[in-house]
Amino acid sequence: MSNSSSITEFLLLAFAEMRELQLLHFWLFLAIYLAALLANGLIITAIACDHRLHAPMYFFLLNLSLLDLGSISTTVPKAMANSLWDTRAISYPGCAAQVFLLVFLISAEYFLLTVMAYDRYVAICKPLHYGTLLGSRACVHMAAAAWGSAFLTAVLHTANTFSLPLCQGNAVDQFFCEIPQILKLACSDPYLREVGVIVVGVCFAFGCFVFIVLSYGQIFRAVLRIPSEQGQHKAFSTCLPHLTVVSLFMSTGMFAYLKPPSISSPSLDLLVAVLYSVVPPALNPLIYSMRNHEIKDALRKLTTGCFSEGINCLMSSA
Repeated sequence: MSNSSSITEFLLLAFAEMRELQLLHFWLFLAIYLAALLANGLIITAIACDHRLHAPMYFFLLNLSLLDLGSISTTVPKAMANSLWDTRAISYPGCAAQVFLLVFLISAEYFLLTVMAYDRYVAICKPLHYGTLLGSRACVHMAAAAWGSAFLTAVLHTANTFSLPLCQGNAVDQFFCEIPQILKLACSDPYLREVGVIVVGVCFAFGCFVFIVLSYGQIFRAVLRIPSEQGQHKAFSTCLPHLTVVSLFMSTGMFAYLKPPSISSPSLDLLVAVLYSVVPPALNPLIYSMRNHEIKDALRKLTTGCFSEGINCLMSSA
């Protein structure tokens, strides 16, 4: 039997044993990763460069894109490298770093989505107080609170997980290191020791969930009182992207961690992990830009400006 002091690396779950399928997974993940980098990078650049987007909603969206870039960069590049080089290994420090970053970024995204629900609530239910309640300083403080709370959550979970003695081998039944799979390798029942951390995490998560639900309850009541159908449609259109992102984020995460053990299997766990760790960061920019005319205009100006500048550079060099 091995213990945690003798473990120098973990073995991640391979997507496939056949070399052709491994390369197929590499190219598929590469395409998704590049699409996520491009989409989130464009959102960040457009918000940073266009003064019309220097508003609280877009400030929080910029933070969300940064978190999406971080979360997909934590898991996908290592999975691509393993598929390309036909290996499963990840070092012990690398595994700990992956757990910390993933918990930090996912927690920060959840807290930030809660803050964004408050932003939509104030914008629709208290529009006259919007500038007062969501000034630049208040926005920075709320974003910093989301990032700071997530950092403390990640430190707590990572330290608690990797301080446990491990003697059930070093094979992780997932394509990246995550806490439930590491806990399966513990010598004794780890959930008794984790119960305090889990209770705190569940309280925070449930509190955020209740806040989002109550915020949208007030939002829908306010929207339905708007006399004109055009006004209702405009108000709903500003909330729909955020509501879609929240639904995607929470549904995939809840199914991943709350599904009954009777339907659990390695292949299903792998598919669900891809759905909650890879798909949302790639889709979130698309969801936010599809129904937002200001972002569409900013992206159009950004891409046409870059294209025109490239043409001018080519012509001058010629």
